[in-house]
Amino acid sequence: MVQLANAIKTLDETLAAEANGFSLEGFYQKTPEILRGYVELVYDLQNHPSIRFIEGLLYKSKYYNRGSQSVVLSEVESDGRSFVFSTPRLKSDGRLYLDLPFDHQGIDELFKMQFVSQPYGHIRETLNLSEKDDAQFAAFFTEEAPQKTPRYDGDGVRIRYFGHACVLIETKHVSVLCDPVISSKSTSGIDRFTYADLPETLDYVLITHTHQDHVMFESLLHLRHKIKNLIVPKSVGGDRIDPSLKLILQSVGFKNVRDLDEMETIEIPDGVITGLPFLGEHADLNVRTKLAWFVKLMGRSIIMAADSNNLESKLYEHLHEIYGDVDILFLGMECEGAPMSWLYGPLLTKPLSRKNDQSRRFDGSTSKKGMEIVDILNPASVYVYAMGQEPWCTFLTSIQYTDESKPIVESNRLVEECRGRGIESERLYGKREMHIEPR
Repeated sequence: MVQLANAIKTLDETLAAEANGFSLEGFYQKTPEILRGYVELVYDLQNHPSIRFIEGLLYKSKYYNRGSQSVVLSEVESDGRSFVFSTPRLKSDGRLYLDLPFDHQGIDELFKMQFVSQPYGHIRETLNLSEKDDAQFAAFFTEEAPQKTPRYDGDGVRIRYFGHACVLIETKHVSVLCDPVISSKSTSGIDRFTYADLPETLDYVLITHTHQDHVMFESLLHLRHKIKNLIVPKSVGGDRIDPSLKLILQSVGFKNVRDLDEMETIEIPDGVITGLPFLGEHADLNVRTKLAWFVKLMGRSIIMAADSNNLESKLYEHLHEIYGDVDILFLGMECEGAPMSWLYGPLLTKPLSRKNDQSRRFDGSTSKKGMEIVDILNPASVYVYAMGQEPWCTFLTSIQYTDESKPIVESNRLVEECRGRGIESERLYGKREMHIEPR
């Protein structure tokens, strides 16, 4: 990894030194050996050079090392966990480390046992568990029958909020889960839905964008055996700030992964799923792997707008001309956001000025911008979500709000203004269930 990082830095420096352009032959001759055959020189129409990585080939190369992947198992006793980016994880008591690549079939067999009983010897053999780990591994199992959640069979549409940006939408014929960041069962803390509250099969799982609080491998690997179709946004392709989410997920063992572009639609039982464009929340970088989701079931329309920052309200006017009024709008309002370097800093090959770093943030809409969306889409209900407040999300977001925090103040204003207009509105926290009748 260090060699690759140094090679990329060398290429960046070469491009910067040759800003006025140079021959293709000259570029490839100066490409570090480690990257030769894996990159292409490209220009935009203003003659600005950049590098395109041939991602699909890199995943088939020696540099994609499945042996560097591993799984850590432990009992969940509380919501408190180390911050997700404080790596590496060092071995400690109470945790079992399995040197398994993420695409190992045993991972699916293990998590399936929460819902389908199997002999202990079966999973032990599937994972090729060593004798020294047997006692600790056995402690994770019980002889009690697994809890099963019956499939929703109501006449309308049921919506369950699982915390943060995770929303489950169901009819008797189809289930759609968005941004699965799901809590395990906990004996302390707030009431919640957990893995046990999901249906036996997830027909469609949607991802809005690639940030760690929306595409969480822990939850996705936990659910992989249930997922029939995984729908993700399409990337620019070949840019290190915007890698292909489809290729990433396929490389770790997910099947039936489909990437949608903006305004593409797929038909599903009882309705459709459409990917909608959204602006902002990516520090003004050219990141295309992001979609808000428009789900229409039984005549009812739901938009999960993720962390949309309403930088241009004309976008929503165009969408309203196509889709009309919305029944339910889910909108993230983390309107302060971290600076660009917080997430993309390791990808930079030269320092970013503090002014640019602080002005280019991962921020969503303020109350004013949010109400402009409400005014245009005219939803019957507005729910603020994706705020990172749930205790099982803190290790992903590091967010600790007070009553004076800008996102809390701004979301309170939006909720109050919506209610003042007779629009059902709430900032969601923990769990919530809603039902809407078919139209």
